[in-house]
Amino acid sequence: MVYFHGGGFVFESTMTTSYHSTLNHLTAKSNVITVSVEYRLGPEYLVPACYTDSWEAIKWVASHRKGHDLDDLDPWLKEYADFSKMFFAGDSAGANIAHNMAMRFGLKPNRIVEIDLKGVILIHPYFGGKDPIGSELGKHKRLKAFTDQFWNLVNRSKSGLDDPLFNPEKDPNLSGLGCSKILLLVAEKDSFRDRGLLYKELMEKSGWVGKLEMMESKDEDHVFFLFDHFCESTCGFYNTISAFINQSDVD
Repeated sequence: MVYFHGGGFVFESTMTTSYHSTLNHLTAKSNVITVSVEYRLGPEYLVPACYTDSWEAIKWVASHRKGHDLDDLDPWLKEYADFSKMFFAGDSAGANIAHNMAMRFGLKPNRIVEIDLKGVILIHPYFGGKDPIGSELGKHKRLKAFTDQFWNLVNRSKSGLDDPLFNPEKDPNLSGLGCSKILLLVAEKDSFRDRGLLYKELMEKSGWVGKLEMMESKDEDHVFFLFDHFCESTCGFYNTISAFINQSDVD
């Protein structure tokens, strides 16, 4: 599993206690090898730096299957990783990256033949758009104005909040997503919940040939699992992801 951390493209790291602990629990529960990606952040580095770094990390992981005696190979990946069962995963901005990496993977000129992408795991994805939807029109109106600033800080394209990298509704190529399974996790109190539900609707109508599963955590807010690893909601969260990973090739 290749995991991309969140943080609005401007903060957080693979080395923070919250992410390191969360991925330790998730890795053990799911019985996977996890590569946690450190990518360049804004405002010092603008889009597409975060996506470029993430794609390079995926290519580095794939290089282990080739058997090349490169100096930077990781012995665990080289000896134990099953490259026929690859997953991209992430939370918040990291879920945005995971989706866009799967989109890039689906483009034939970019396909990395050394790995078989089984699915993507999108946790409370940081998507948006110029026009507000759902709770963004009401109780989350001010919060949307705040979180939109992170994207505007790292992306200077003319398309702004309607850049297809940020607003999947503006991407005409969703049917080309490069895997056959998606696990979408949303939280009931999260301001991004309705964006997650819209993503589900878009994928189901896009012509993409695959299966999307969704789990909603009741009474929880954005990335709650980073702050309490042992509550009932987090345990259910871990169980859902583990089941998705380990049942993938049975379906």
